[in-house]
Amino acid sequence: MSLSRPSTVQPQDGDPEGFFDRERDRLVADISTAFEELMTHTNVLNRKLEEVFGVGKEFTTVASLWGKFNALIREQRTDPAPDIGVPGTGGQNFAASVARS
Repeated sequence: MSLSRPSTVQPQDGDPEGFFDRERDRLVADISTAFEELMTHTNVLNRKLEEVFGVGKEFTTVASLWGKFNALIREQRTDPAPDIGVPGTGGQNFAASVARS
């Protein structure tokens, strides 16, 4: 004794496929198209990110060089320079002599 029975519903207008089968096929095609589009956009984004990362790598050597230059300048600034004053005032600090007067 079989529990399943054959379907007695006939497709309308003699259509061999039912409405749900057509809708399923249409939706699967739409989803497939959307996934292909998503993959294309993802690949474009990936290429752009690789380009940006590559440009960043190009500047690491320049940034390192400027960092070394900055450190060297800071080292030289820590040594106090003798106060030679304003040129043409006899070697005195003109501002200091005006403030004393």
